[in-house]
Amino acid sequence: MGKSDAFFEAVVDALVGFLPPELADFNHKVHWNGVKFWYGDDHREHYECQYVARPDGAPGPALEIGFHAEHSKAAENQAVLVALTGDERRWRRRLGKEAEAGPFVGSRADTWTRVSEFWLDDEVLEPDAAIDAADRLAEYIAALEPVRAEHAAALHG
Repeated sequence: MGKSDAFFEAVVDALVGFLPPELADFNHKVHWNGVKFWYGDDHREHYECQYVARPDGAPGPALEIGFHAEHSKAAENQAVLVALTGDERRWRRRLGKEAEAGPFVGSRADTWTRVSEFWLDDEVLEPDAAIDAADRLAEYIAALEPVRAEHAAALHG
């Protein structure tokens, strides 16, 4: 197991303690640069903590924390984003201005959407950052999952 794997396994372990009991039963998968969390069988709408290239173009990594809609069709992802932003009053106070809603940052920006934030500090490489990342990811899940789940049945039948 590499250093990143250990970091993201620590995020998984810590996340359980930060979530309310009704949201503690999630699926997850650690991948080469992050970890995804989802509810139910469909992982195309998920929460993620992952290392990415800095969106400001500066050298070094960023840690992205938040929600992604990654359906194969742009219209499906846009519908998810519209549903979330349509109920933004339900989650904005909890997540604050750091949570940005819009297109995915990266090569799939034309298809995928997100509600996420980027941590740009050098501290994102520190082991203790896993606990802070899990805490923040729990905020995203607790704030967005009730809204997402409400709209999922209507959007995806």
